[in-house]
Amino acid sequence: MNLYHCMIELRQDCRALAFAKAVDGWMSLLQARGLITGWRLMRRKFGLAAGAHPDFLLEVEVESMATLEAAFAALASADEEAARRYDLMHQMIASVSVGLYRPYPDSTQRERIALI
Repeated sequence: MNLYHCMIELRQDCRALAFAKAVDGWMSLLQARGLITGWRLMRRKFGLAAGAHPDFLLEVEVESMATLEAAFAALASADEEAARRYDLMHQMIASVSVGLYRPYPDSTQRERIALI
């Protein structure tokens, strides 16, 4: 399993509960279509965070790099329902920072793999 980790700050005029509902609508659609394995949305507690930690953390589970690539490919040709759900969620985001994580240590130990 891999975690697509998104640190999100909302626009000033957006409500947290409306954002949570929009994320649920979007992520549930992706999960129903088999594009992701699971997800969870978390919010900073008591405003406690340092430096670069924004208000929301979204973790999206994908089985492998191949399934992540398949998800991106499917999203590139999204239908009207998917586009509507994505836009509803995305319009509330002021900034986002992403990362891709994997369980560690793992069996492949790919710390030094490179093409060049």
